[in-house]
Amino acid sequence: MKTLDPQYDPSGSEKAIYEKWVSEGYFGSSPEPEKDGYCIVIPPPNVTGALHMGHALNNSIQDILIRWRRMQGRETLWLPGTDHAGIATQNVVEKQLATEGKSRHDLGREKFVRKVWEWREQYGDRIIDQLKRLGCSCDWSRQRFTLDEGLSKAVRTVFVALYNEGKLYRGHYIINWCPKCLTALSDDEVEHKSQPGKLWHMRYPIVGEEGYVVVATTRPETMLGDTGVAVNPKDPRYKSFVGKSVRLPFVDRDIPIVADEAVDMEFGTGCVKITPAHDHNDYQIGKRHDLEELNVMTDEAVINSNGGPFEGMDRMECRKELVKRLEDMDLLEKTEDYELNLSVCYRCDTAIEPRLSEQWFVRMRELAQPAIEAAKSGRVKFHPQRWSKVYYDWLENVRDWCISRQLWWGHPIPVWYCQDCGRTIVAVETPTECPDCANENLEPDPDVLDTWFSSALWPFSTLGWPEETEDLNATTYPTDTLVTARDIIYFWVARMVMMGEKFMGKEPFSHVLIHGTILDEIGRRMSKSLGNGIDPIEMIDIYGADAVRFSLINLTIEGQDVKLSPKKFEMGRNFTNKIWNATRFALMKMPAELDTSGPLDMDELTVYDRWILTRLSETIETVTAEQEDFRLNPAVSEIYSFFWNDLCDWYLESIKQDLSDDAPASRRQNAARVFLAVLDSALRLLHPYMPYITEELWQYLNRYFPARTLGEARNPSESIMIARWPEATDFPRFGEDVERMEMVKKAVSAVRNLRGTRDIKQRKELSALFDPSSEANASVLKSQLPLISRLGNLKSIDVKVGISAPDHSATELVPHLTLYVPLGEVVDLEQERARLQKKLDEQTRYIMGVEMKLSNKQFVNKAPQQVVERERERLARLRELEGKIRMTLLQMV
Repeated sequence: MKTLDPQYDPSGSEKAIYEKWVSEGYFGSSPEPEKDGYCIVIPPPNVTGALHMGHALNNSIQDILIRWRRMQGRETLWLPGTDHAGIATQNVVEKQLATEGKSRHDLGREKFVRKVWEWREQYGDRIIDQLKRLGCSCDWSRQRFTLDEGLSKAVRTVFVALYNEGKLYRGHYIINWCPKCLTALSDDEVEHKSQPGKLWHMRYPIVGEEGYVVVATTRPETMLGDTGVAVNPKDPRYKSFVGKSVRLPFVDRDIPIVADEAVDMEFGTGCVKITPAHDHNDYQIGKRHDLEELNVMTDEAVINSNGGPFEGMDRMECRKELVKRLEDMDLLEKTEDYELNLSVCYRCDTAIEPRLSEQWFVRMRELAQPAIEAAKSGRVKFHPQRWSKVYYDWLENVRDWCISRQLWWGHPIPVWYCQDCGRTIVAVETPTECPDCANENLEPDPDVLDTWFSSALWPFSTLGWPEETEDLNATTYPTDTLVTARDIIYFWVARMVMMGEKFMGKEPFSHVLIHGTILDEIGRRMSKSLGNGIDPIEMIDIYGADAVRFSLINLTIEGQDVKLSPKKFEMGRNFTNKIWNATRFALMKMPAELDTSGPLDMDELTVYDRWILTRLSETIETVTAEQEDFRLNPAVSEIYSFFWNDLCDWYLESIKQDLSDDAPASRRQNAARVFLAVLDSALRLLHPYMPYITEELWQYLNRYFPARTLGEARNPSESIMIARWPEATDFPRFGEDVERMEMVKKAVSAVRNLRGTRDIKQRKELSALFDPSSEANASVLKSQLPLISRLGNLKSIDVKVGISAPDHSATELVPHLTLYVPLGEVVDLEQERARLQKKLDEQTRYIMGVEMKLSNKQFVNKAPQQVVERERERLARLRELEGKIRMTLLQMV
């Protein structure tokens, strides 16, 4: 039998294991209506992206769920794909052209789009290759792209259907404009940042009389587009001004003073300038008072001809010059420091310029209602549930969605304009002539659709809709689980539910698992600008994919954010080493011939055999239940505790002697069979989280121990990927033996603790005296003396309730058990007295704290009865322990 290598080397095995999985078709799927299916569609990463820690966490979670369900025998589909990422991808290619001294306009639209496709073919699968390094078990044969022809048809079909129902329209409205990306953005694509700014108070002279009104603004350059001034009708300071006009400086335009209840009397002077073409709130006020809408900026945020003497200036340059001239003209009353809530583009961080523009919009309110009902009825469940509030808040206050983008890369808006008769043609297929006048002179709409529009259809467009495909008729739609971050709940999650309800008549998924955000070690978001990101591929190269996956899940607690540093991946590496080394040691001790011809005789098993089988059954039950509730952190913590503590630290230590060459043959056989059975199931439990090391060890077990469970044979050619998920009922439970073993662990832990606090080596044999508090405990200890002696390296043991501490002895106290060890020649007795006195002082403080709480009548009367009883029980235990410490100190005098 070939022994395992001395050290686990992930770099030497991960690539070969992954290629084997792919070649054997283990990731494949063929959902059928009569089968129990489980489907996840991947949140499609941008083709411009490289794997970051958020991706690593998100896709590790998806892979865990898919691998687990696959092992349960369900027909799984994890459908992968990428997003064309309109703005981001166009920016990347434009930057490449800039290095050649060219722009997209030099190429023209058709050649530029072709160049973007070439870029996508060359670089677009980079993040997919990185996901494979992570171990993701997607069905790569089904990989989709949001600009695939099938998905494009779905997008056009939805656009046309919404248009024909009057839920999609073209109109002139105030929108968010990015002067750098040169496109409109939806409200959700705008980020808000607090930063120091200024509040300028400007004087507007009143027409026809002496005096002026003072308006306050954070954007003085927009005054060039003012078409009114507004005050609150309830504001007594300005009642006499309503109906008058003021003269707008620089452009010499008279504009009216109007009364509107939307004006905040507490902001600035209570008198506000109205620029309908450059502010969302001003646009609404302008509509109510029929004010002119005057755009004063170009697409690049340069002042246009409506800006008078400032024409040609960048908006920031204009701001400085305009403020200077106002000051020179004595029209600037004062300037204050002001905390701005600055709106910026989510892609390039450029300050957004609200502006009036003709765009395409989706009417959202009617579409939102079924999406709200889907969650309130429980058909769509959020995990953790608290994130449903973000979902509801957005849907209940949703505004019309601006879906047109002034880009060249993306889904062209399926609209054409007849240049002869003016007919607007909205169609799925490209028309050849106008249906009204039969003219062929048709001009396509120049815009493309918002990337999120195609992403909103992802759960069903990837399955072949609008065609009637086998996938859509199987068990794949609705999909089962969406795994995503909280920052796209309204960007994507809510819109997918809206579109699923509208076009499929069903919610697109049953569960939404929201995970936290990966932050750096001091709590900042990771970003290129801060240079604080951690490259997952670099961490995989150093620690291995299993260590990265395990560490991320072990650190992620129920949707909470994660503070991460490279050093934290050491916990994952340490665990992989523990798994490897413990397994290697145990397998080296296995008997040359292992007889698994019949079932184990449970009567021949030791207390620790029965204990580990019970603990395994309990662990399987807990892990499965936690995973059913999407609580992966508690699940992996349970597996970790079982493998590291129960299996390695306790059971393996207990059977070391049983596996030795001089142990009785039957005992050696039984110990080996139990260990292999437990290892087998532990590896299967661990596989979804750490797929590579579990596969490598599984293959080793298959090669040399093909019949490795409690009498159940395995096919040596199997992969752990398709092995059966263990069930709690696979193993018997022995409640009394668990209690016995727990008492053994307490006794041995007391010895180990005592050694540790006094720096006594494990090889030094000790004499031990145990006071077990009760005769029942004493009986358990006496029945397990050989095991306690072996694990604690004790040369003698005495067990007696109420036993007196021998002279010059050290004491270790654990619940319901006191250990005395004569240590006159081993430790410094004065140090031992000092240690016990410190512990006594500590206990006294604890007792005083609990006594104070119980003497508080308000606590006793108002707290739940069980809480009060728990405190009383705690006080009794503390007093008992205090008494034992005092007695020990007296005996040491």
